[in-house]
Amino acid sequence: MKQYIVQNQKGFTLIELLIVISIVGILTSILTVNFIGVRQRGRDAQRKSNIRQIQSAFELYKTDQSNYPSSLPACGSSLVDPINGTTIYMRTIPCDPLGGSYQYQGTSTTYTLVACIENSNDADSTKIQPTGFNCASGNYFVVTNP
Repeated sequence: MKQYIVQNQKGFTLIELLIVISIVGILTSILTVNFIGVRQRGRDAQRKSNIRQIQSAFELYKTDQSNYPSSLPACGSSLVDPINGTTIYMRTIPCDPLGGSYQYQGTSTTYTLVACIENSNDADSTKIQPTGFNCASGNYFVVTNP
């Protein structure tokens, strides 16, 4: 008589492994796309905050000087009283989170500040290009004098 030895086979089949690997791949791709979106929204929130801070500094400037600045100082520099330099309206002009600067057009009575927004679904952005401004993304956050 032949004896049959029954062995307990432990492990996964090739099909089971392929299914698990494909599920992990799908979840990874979904999370990666979501993570990139979170980073873009974070940078956009920083841009909007920076623009609003600059706007506040411009309003303080106008209160004292009776006009708006003719240009936006370079990022990293200060917005000070043009006559004696003792009044500091903004200690450091913020830079764009990706290293660029914000766009500005102004006269003594009006101004327009623009930031390029990465997230095309941002509720505060507009796709209407302000005259004289250009963004690669085509999404703008625009602030004008009140």
